[in-house]
Amino acid sequence: MISVYAISSLEHNYIYAGMTSNLQERIARHNSGRERTTRFYAPFKLIYSEECLDRSAARKREKYWKSGVGKEKLRKLRDELT
Repeated sequence: MISVYAISSLEHNYIYAGMTSNLQERIARHNSGRERTTRFYAPFKLIYSEECLDRSAARKREKYWKSGVGKEKLRKLRDELT
């Protein structure tokens, strides 16, 4: 199973969407600054995750969440959680 997830920076207006086979380890990597793309926006909180059966399906969902419509839904979700 592949997880598609979205994390939100606690200190900046930044949302990152990605996919992984180990969600907890991946979030720990983001928060510890070991991921180049998110290093300057840490710390993060998980705002969304879903499980996909295979990598192809996960990639389609990840692309959706990175699109304009998907990002807008993630912003609304983040704002509801705070």
